[in-house]
Amino acid sequence: MRSDTDIQQDGKVLSDRVLEKTGVAVARCYQCGKCSAGCPLASEMDFPPSQIMHLLQLGDFPEMAEKALRSHTIWLCLTCEICYARCPMEIDIPKVMDALRHESLAQKKVNPKARGILAFHRAFLDSVRYTGRLFEMGQVIDYKLRSGHFLQDLLQAPWMFFVGKLHLLPERIRDRRLLGRIFARIAKTRENRP
Repeated sequence: MRSDTDIQQDGKVLSDRVLEKTGVAVARCYQCGKCSAGCPLASEMDFPPSQIMHLLQLGDFPEMAEKALRSHTIWLCLTCEICYARCPMEIDIPKVMDALRHESLAQKKVNPKARGILAFHRAFLDSVRYTGRLFEMGQVIDYKLRSGHFLQDLLQAPWMFFVGKLHLLPERIRDRRLLGRIFARIAKTRENRP
C-alpha cells in the first residue's frame, strides 16, 4: 500500500530520510510532550511537535508521512530550540522540522496556509542574493507581489521611511560575484543531496 512518491525514495521511509539528512533518530522520542508544552506556537499548529514526531514514527503508513509533510506545523516552527532544550532525549526537533520543510517543498506538498511564509522566505533570500545584504524596501515589494498582501502594513511604510528604516535604493556589497558563487554552490549541493 506504499506509494513511492509519498513515502519511499530509494527504499527509505520518511523517518529514514530525516535521519540521513539530519542525524536525528525520531524513534528515540518517547512522547513525553515536553516539546509541545514549551512550544510558543503549539496553539497555532495543526499538530504540535510531539505529534509530528509520532507521525514520523508511524512513517510506514503512507497517510502518516503525508500528514507530516502537508502539515502547517513544519512551516510555523520558529526553530527557537525550546523543544530541543526541554527534550529529555535531546532530540533536535528544529533540525527535523527543517528537513521536513525541504522534503515538503521537494515533493510539492506545501500546506496552502504556508504561502505567506514561503513568500517572505523567498523575498528575503532574493534580496540578499541580488544586493548582498537585506534591502528592506525591495523585500517588502517582493513579498507583497508574491503573497498578494498589498495593503497589509501599508500605513507603517511612511513612518518607517521618515525614521530611516526604509531606503529607496539598496546598499550593495563590493564583490557580489563571490556571493553568487555561494548561492550557486548551495544550489548544487541541494541537487546532489540524497
